[in-house]
Amino acid sequence: MPRRCRDAEEISPWCPPVLGVSVVRSGSHSYNRDMALVDQIQQDIVTAMKAKEEARLSTLRMVKSALQNKKVEKMAPLDEKESQAVLATLIKQRKEAIEQFLKGGRQEMADKETAEIAVIESYMPKAAGEPEVVAGVRAVIAEMVSPTMKDMGAVMKAAMARFQGAGMRVDGKMVSDAVKKELAGK
Repeated sequence: MPRRCRDAEEISPWCPPVLGVSVVRSGSHSYNRDMALVDQIQQDIVTAMKAKEEARLSTLRMVKSALQNKKVEKMAPLDEKESQAVLATLIKQRKEAIEQFLKGGRQEMADKETAEIAVIESYMPKAAGEPEVVAGVRAVIAEMVSPTMKDMGAVMKAAMARFQGAGMRVDGKMVSDAVKKELAGK
């Protein structure tokens, strides 16, 4: 009795390759910077399964699900910036959850969310620290013609654009605080 192919990409004596479909097989599980984020996460899910790392596995599955949901919503594959935006949203949600858990006296849940943030951040570019944010905000304010607190929105927009143009990941709240502090001193 002939065996049926489970997958269009499966290659075996019973399942010849489908025309136009390329199959990539790799035995190594080392980090590949050129690899798509979803592929890297899938590879890390397998690694976490083998290592029996339940917390990491759960977080990676959640990240993969969020990326897949965004892909379905967009009806097209995500590019790197869109994938990073999804991860940034997940981090922001976790930070808000931590605040709520701490207000409710649920330290163990806050710790779990903190661990999830650490896993998610490992797939993000390095975040700018407070000194870089303050320096960037000061540079934007220096370029503008004597901005006041009324111009905070314009300063924020210019500062965020400057950080994104430089490929830096910044926390909007940190930028907002730096802008308020710098404009209050004027």
